[in-house]
Amino acid sequence: MNHLWSPWRMKYIRRQKTPKGCVFCDAVQKEDGESNLIVARGKRAFVILNRYPYTSGHIMIVPFEHIGTFDKMDEETSAEVMHLIRQGITTLEKIYKPNGYNMGANLGASAGAGIASHIHFHLVPRWDGDTNFMTSIGETRVLPEDLSETFKQLKDAWPNYKKSK
Repeated sequence: MNHLWSPWRMKYIRRQKTPKGCVFCDAVQKEDGESNLIVARGKRAFVILNRYPYTSGHIMIVPFEHIGTFDKMDEETSAEVMHLIRQGITTLEKIYKPNGYNMGANLGASAGAGIASHIHFHLVPRWDGDTNFMTSIGETRVLPEDLSETFKQLKDAWPNYKKSK
């Protein structure tokens, strides 16, 4: 039998059992960098790498305000979220040249939201053939790039990136 080790998963598993605060609200209080994985900030929302990505380049766009439902997001925040999603696509195109994207939000725990109390939007680059036997049958993701390298590339390539904290 072959074994594929993913020791980073244990931190995630243990964290799920003892949630403390909001990971997005905690991250936004820190200085931008690899410790919080914030790639860019706007006036009302920010872009953060998914710490447990489906694939390299998996980002999330998150309002600063701690709200859990779409209807509580004001017009200005909604517009900025869409703007940051567009910037994300442009940036991911430059770096990874994917064939497509998955974009969306899991609204509520029953819909699969891991952090249901703070709405966030996923942008996942996809490539032809990237759903292979490892994901489909082996229930294992293979990431071709270290998260710190993904962070550096996205931060450097993000349009008009300004360090705000």
